[in-house]
Amino acid sequence: MNPSRSTPPDLADLLHGAGLVVPEEQAGAGDLTLSDVWEPLRDDAWDEALGLLEELAAAPPLPYAFWRDLATAAEQLRLPRSTAWCHWRAGEARHGTVRADLTLDAGSRRRTHVPGAGVLRPMWDTGRRTDDGEPVLDIAALWIENVPSLPPGGRATVRLAPLAPARWRHLRPGQEITLYETREAGGTAVLLDVRIPPEPEDAG
Repeated sequence: MNPSRSTPPDLADLLHGAGLVVPEEQAGAGDLTLSDVWEPLRDDAWDEALGLLEELAAAPPLPYAFWRDLATAAEQLRLPRSTAWCHWRAGEARHGTVRADLTLDAGSRRRTHVPGAGVLRPMWDTGRRTDDGEPVLDIAALWIENVPSLPPGGRATVRLAPLAPARWRHLRPGQEITLYETREAGGTAVLLDVRIPPEPEDAG
């Protein structure tokens, strides 16, 4: 283990508090114990540990505070991509989740890989139109699952973080949206999951 990096001492409390781990003596075949996460952390395999947590995060969704604290832990371990991922999931906990199957256009003007860690904020045609019938484009950051980047013509599952989530609430799985970085379309995404929470005033 790299002596310059250590596991944050409150990580065990964080995992226990989120209800993600069970005592070894009570664990069933499909349960996660602290040692399951601790072993990859001990070997500096933080991405592996996060992968375990990501698998468990599907249902029920973990709260904002969990991902916020996990981001702090990743930052203490000097792992920028893991930190960015946890901040991304914290944002989803507050603003909702949009996942899609994205295929980039091989004939677009882009000649380099699309970065995968949420730094690109392209525009998207989600079907909304002006009174004159022109498309209304909305901005959403892009995170590519499982790979660091995507080449022109590539295909991957992605997560989107809309700048204005309420403007995406009309969308449903199976619908197509179009990516734009310039005036020309840069790719097409088929929605897999759209869960946008109501605005506070709507919830009452």
